[in-house]
Amino acid sequence: MSSAAGGHGGTLYVVSTPIGNLADITLRALDVLRSVALVAAEDTRLTRRLWARHSIGTQLVSFHAASPAARLGELVGHLEAGRDVGLVTDAGTPLVSDPGGELVAAWAALGGRVVPIPGASAVLAALVASALPAARWAFEGFLPRRGQQRRERLAAIAHDERTTILFEAPGRAAVTLANLAQACGATRGAALCRELTKLHEEIWRGSLAELAARAAAEPPRGEVTIVVAGALPADSAAPSVELPAARAEVDRLVGAGMSRSAAAREIAQRTGLPRRDLFRPDPGKG
Repeated sequence: MSSAAGGHGGTLYVVSTPIGNLADITLRALDVLRSVALVAAEDTRLTRRLWARHSIGTQLVSFHAASPAARLGELVGHLEAGRDVGLVTDAGTPLVSDPGGELVAAWAALGGRVVPIPGASAVLAALVASALPAARWAFEGFLPRRGQQRRERLAAIAHDERTTILFEAPGRAAVTLANLAQACGATRGAALCRELTKLHEEIWRGSLAELAARAAAEPPRGEVTIVVAGALPADSAAPSVELPAARAEVDRLVGAGMSRSAAAREIAQRTGLPRRDLFRPDPGKG
């Protein structure tokens, strides 16, 4: 392969596509997908639905984890020949728990131009809908299914002070929530978001134990994203938050759909304040 340094060759566009609702695509993404010479898609059958919805006629070629090794060389060859290529996944952004990393790495290593086209994100959608702290967060993707690696990742989540977002298959949601409850504590606040942006979108909020029990009784359907509150700071044995501010945070969580009992537990865990004091409404209100 020859070097693409110095601006020669085509541009590789990493394009975010809708995570469910086909209207959630940016005008810039549509312009790019219509103008490139070729689009590499995780599953061309699914991508053709987007093509039909938005009248896109660009040639599609499949590119996924099971693609033959020669496919990567073919795509790089297109770029080296000066043809712009788009990269899409079935939903959301390529490389984020999805294929495409090898192509981006190969073209970047040759000095080629890689341009991100941002858009819909299940990670951010779940985070902002969870009613959990969103200032600092970590994305875990899919946990290992079993063994030492799974236990290590669960332990890391349990000790992380940031909010954690992870993906899970619907059939494994109850098991993963139960594992998280065991690792993080039954009262740790969490949310389960399913079918984000779709017709049956639903957000469950509560403690990990509550959500695990609900998922076992009512197995969720469709795409699932789990959000877990962060651990308390190691030096937070003494309460550092004033009671009125903590009660206001309880009210905010209740307003977002969490039960007052679950909200009081969540804020008690974060602040170290007594749960019974947080459960009572602020006497200065009403």
